[in-house]
Amino acid sequence: MRTLDNLLTEIEKELKGKTKLAEAAEIGEVVEVKDEVVTAVGLQNVAYGELVEFTRGERGYVIDLQEDLVGIIVLDDFTKIKAGEEVKATGRTLSVGISDEIIGRVVNPLGKPLDGKGKIKTEKYYPVEKIAPGVVYRKPVSVPLQTGVKAIDALIPIGRGQRELIIGDRNTGKTTLAVDTILNQKGQDIICIYCAIGQREAKVALVVDLLQKKGAMDYTIVVAANSSDPASLQFLAPYAATAIGEYFMDKGKDVLVVYDDLSKHAWAYRQISLVLRRPAGREAYPGDVFYLHSRLLERACRLDDKYGGGSLTALPIIETLEGDVSAYIPTNVISITDGQIYLERDLFNKGIKPAINVGSSVSRVGSAAQTKAIKKVASRLKLDLAQYREMAAFSQFESELDEETRKFLNRGAKVTQVLIQEKHNPYDLASEVIVIWAATKGYLDDIELSKVKEFERELLEKLELKARSLKDKINKEKVFDEKDEKAMEKLVKEVLEKFKS
Repeated sequence: MRTLDNLLTEIEKELKGKTKLAEAAEIGEVVEVKDEVVTAVGLQNVAYGELVEFTRGERGYVIDLQEDLVGIIVLDDFTKIKAGEEVKATGRTLSVGISDEIIGRVVNPLGKPLDGKGKIKTEKYYPVEKIAPGVVYRKPVSVPLQTGVKAIDALIPIGRGQRELIIGDRNTGKTTLAVDTILNQKGQDIICIYCAIGQREAKVALVVDLLQKKGAMDYTIVVAANSSDPASLQFLAPYAATAIGEYFMDKGKDVLVVYDDLSKHAWAYRQISLVLRRPAGREAYPGDVFYLHSRLLERACRLDDKYGGGSLTALPIIETLEGDVSAYIPTNVISITDGQIYLERDLFNKGIKPAINVGSSVSRVGSAAQTKAIKKVASRLKLDLAQYREMAAFSQFESELDEETRKFLNRGAKVTQVLIQEKHNPYDLASEVIVIWAATKGYLDDIELSKVKEFERELLEKLELKARSLKDKINKEKVFDEKDEKAMEKLVKEVLEKFKS
């Protein structure tokens, strides 16, 4: 005779084989579909940033919560979604799947490969939106992030964990500056992420090709939401890139993220917001557009050693119109970041590249993020250059100048010439230190302006051939002392002999 316990066990086995336990899920209904944005009702307990699923499997991301309605941006093909169909809350926040295999790959903001090299194994899921680490988790920015660009490392230094804005008109070298910084991280144990937002596919392909040719894809990830992609993906791209960066930062790594560019990110958000019928404010942007970028860039930091000691450095790019830095988005991002590198069209057209306006550019971390070697040779450089450009503007109307002014203008012109640098040709620390030292010490004063670049090439060749040990010492110890100066003085005078003759 079967006992009650045996009977219950048999019934349970039978139920397991024939039925599935019903999943408790909140179901809503689609009210309206337009331009990658869906409005739904009935999702009373859904959260901001939650993933939802439509009838045919398309996924969406909750971006707007009203009293009765929920605004959802569609991550897949929105044309298949119709009004009246069901939408289900998943209870999960939007996350991107990451592992070390993502290094060297080109992916979209959802972590899907775009380079045709096969799937990427997922080790962890990181939320696309995350609260930035608090003050107690951080430590001061004091370790330099060498860009390899003389003008930046000497005048506007960037530290690991800093947020430094690159701002300027179209075609003034903003992307070039950011990409050169990525190229210079070779061998520095830094993971780089290039996030392309709303760029032409051809431009992104050129950047990827350059990174591959220079061997930089070995430590770089490209996150691309191109101009042909939906506004929803362009909106998510920088958050996804930051989530990927946080994965490596939490492992104790130093990470550099380039956002190219946040102007187009704001445009994508404005497009989504206007479709959601949010009130339009200044320049038709919604009122929370400041929060859009502040919650992104606040995630850049340098973690304290007891929390892993990793860092995430942000280089956001903003495009201005006719040099107008007082427009809505530029002023917003300037107030969020720790300084800005302002590229000026007039300087660019004169052939001064990178076209950095010394007076308008600033790093709020400053010399705290400079090596002792650079600090020694460039301590007065920024002030002298700003004075030179101001004096040069006035002196063009003067017919007679006193001797002191002539000397000052001559040296300023030579230093300006020395800071001009070819694109995709980053310098190591020692080369930067030696070239700037030679210019600021007045060794170039008697050389013709047209021969300054030739002198620089000769000096660096001599440094490589005759003083390799000194170069390695400066690169390793990051110090340039009096003994090194005397050794360099001899080398510089050797090169000068050729130019005097």
